[in-house]
Amino acid sequence: MADLSSRNPDWWRQAVVYQVYPRSFADADGDGLGDLRGVTQRLHHLGALGVDALWLSPFYPSELADGGYDVADHRDVDPRLGSLDDFDTLVAEAHRLGLKVVVDLVPNHTSHQHPWFQEALRAGPGSAARERYVFRPGRGARGELPPSDWQSVFGGSAWRRVSDGEWYLHLFAAEQPDLNWDNGEVRADFRTTLRFWSDRGVDGFRVDVAHGLAKELTEPLRDIGGIGATGESALLRVPPGDHPYWDRDEVHEIYRDWRKVLDAYRPPRSAVAEAWVPGPRRALYARPDELGQAFNFEYLEAGWSAEELRRVISEELTTARAAGAAATWVLSNHDVVRHHSRLMLPPGTDPGAWLLSGGHAPAVDREAGLRRGRAATLLMLALPGASYLYQGEELGLPEVADLPTEVLQDPVWEQTGHVRKGRDGCRVPLPWTADGASYGFGPGGSWLPQPAGFAAYAVEAQRGVEGSTLELYRTALRLRRKLIDGESLRWSTDSPEGVLDFSRREGWRCVANLGAEAVAVPAGEVLLSSGPLPGGGELPPDTTVWLG
Repeated sequence: MADLSSRNPDWWRQAVVYQVYPRSFADADGDGLGDLRGVTQRLHHLGALGVDALWLSPFYPSELADGGYDVADHRDVDPRLGSLDDFDTLVAEAHRLGLKVVVDLVPNHTSHQHPWFQEALRAGPGSAARERYVFRPGRGARGELPPSDWQSVFGGSAWRRVSDGEWYLHLFAAEQPDLNWDNGEVRADFRTTLRFWSDRGVDGFRVDVAHGLAKELTEPLRDIGGIGATGESALLRVPPGDHPYWDRDEVHEIYRDWRKVLDAYRPPRSAVAEAWVPGPRRALYARPDELGQAFNFEYLEAGWSAEELRRVISEELTTARAAGAAATWVLSNHDVVRHHSRLMLPPGTDPGAWLLSGGHAPAVDREAGLRRGRAATLLMLALPGASYLYQGEELGLPEVADLPTEVLQDPVWEQTGHVRKGRDGCRVPLPWTADGASYGFGPGGSWLPQPAGFAAYAVEAQRGVEGSTLELYRTALRLRRKLIDGESLRWSTDSPEGVLDFSRREGWRCVANLGAEAVAVPAGEVLLSSGPLPGGGELPPDTTVWLG
């Protein structure tokens, strides 16, 4: 059995990590916004669930121009969410329950409210303060045009002009100016940040936009032209490592430097990269002398196809092994449509267009989505490596696609001119009870409205109920602790079309039917299934079974 104890420096290789989006997890003070004390009060839920660690999305001071990823101080807590004392209490309680704590690190940019950026605005062109960011004069006769054609991930130009005529780079929201990682002060400050949280007992870091720090800033800045602004498609149109601002080779110098800091602790602090890059390039971030692990988004983006998933799984295991890293698996997070809804969208459906329709074009069968989502989860948890769960998926929560536009908070909505609805639908606060002003989220309301249907998904409504999604997760995680070992699998050579069938140690076997017809359940003791098995002999479509 995998050793996930506090003494094991490799605990993260086979861990199940639960992502907490603090503003939507639990609200202790009744202001409608989740907070750290709320997280601490609900940690027993994670302990009972059986996860190994929690990952806290940003809780730093922020004006919430991008859901907390616009950070005004990387070494403090937003007063609306608590204090450093509250953070220390949370870490202590998590460790008492046997849970590791991973925090989000946001190194690509700061908030425009950060003291450094405010100093840069006051200091003016040519100042040392501006060298911490990416300021440039504009093009055109009077500098009225952006310095390059670089585009923001959220839409529009990645440049904004300030009152003295210079422009600053923001690859995300205008309230998120990009840092200049060629600057020694920036590098030193983040080494301090790594030590600050590690000294407070943090066990690891999730690195936001890990592929974006290094940029080609020599003059004149290189336009991207037709190669695209974002995503893997942009990277596939240029030689590896040669995009002006994504996945440049120089970024790895930064992470090798960080690894020296992380390895100075006992046990060493873990790290995982959010790097939206093709598999062979992603492996570079996961090398032992860098971050050690990187999110495998190909798995999240794969369709409900046995052939496609088998390819993605095999490639990830091969890539991770070559890098000396552990594989990673994730189905949902704070940036994507929840998988209990997403997996039911017909192939080729644009999730953004579906959200814009309020979830009506096409309509999604929620019961079918839940069945498929449960099967996908049981498949994922049987795979070797680390699994990342997103808060609420253990309840089977669907995407809230029909949020009224007047309540949307995600800057994507405004920045794209109402063309993209954004990510609020997966960030709606959790239901803990079947009634109350916010279904137990807190004493008051919630910062995003919860649909009436959330009552049926509440923790209270599912706890102890045989066959509920919550109990499925609990049982799966309990079994997983006993069964998982090693970092390899063996594919069956005679599985029916549409079926994924692989074995792990000592006869543990996972069979997932992604096809349209029922198939026979292979011989063996049924340990757990994601749904009913008629007569015990058939594995229906959209169902996964574990056999021993």
